[in-house]
Amino acid sequence: MATPTIFGPIVLEDRSEKEILSYLCQSDSGTKNAGEDRCCFHRSNAGEAMAWSESVDTLLANKDGLAAFRTFLKSEFSEENVEFWLACEDFKKTKSSTKIASKAQRIYSDFIQADAPKEINIDFHTKTHISWNISEPTLTCFDDAQRLIYSLMAKDSFPRFLRSEAYKELVKKQQNGNQKRWLPFL
Repeated sequence: MATPTIFGPIVLEDRSEKEILSYLCQSDSGTKNAGEDRCCFHRSNAGEAMAWSESVDTLLANKDGLAAFRTFLKSEFSEENVEFWLACEDFKKTKSSTKIASKAQRIYSDFIQADAPKEINIDFHTKTHISWNISEPTLTCFDDAQRLIYSLMAKDSFPRFLRSEAYKELVKKQQNGNQKRWLPFL
């Protein structure tokens, strides 16, 4: 089952961060800013986007923050990292043993095995360990790989997200919105 595309048919690799932000802030009819309730960058309250910078955990725990981070990762061709992390989080909540086996196989075939469509970049030892144990998966079988990917996102992708023009513009807009709310004469 394919993950639904949240942001429509935009081809991200051909777009700048500003174009992506502009696209995300369009209504379904295509007019800018008319659909602020739809845009992951503008649905948040004024301080929410700034709070995302506290930690990658804060960002991933927030629906709009996660959507913004996914969009950023797509623009950098590394969305498989957050997709793997989310798949593992979902997997760990699985109760049925038959579902554990099928979900584990799906995660393995989507992210771990050689030439997987969304292959994540993990070390040989971790990949081999998962490959040996996939025939009898447990809820912890992907934990080492998930930790590696989380660390990669926290140390690499997350800081780049915070330095991105799209994120800076969002924070600036929210700060300006706060000033205008409190100082209407501006």
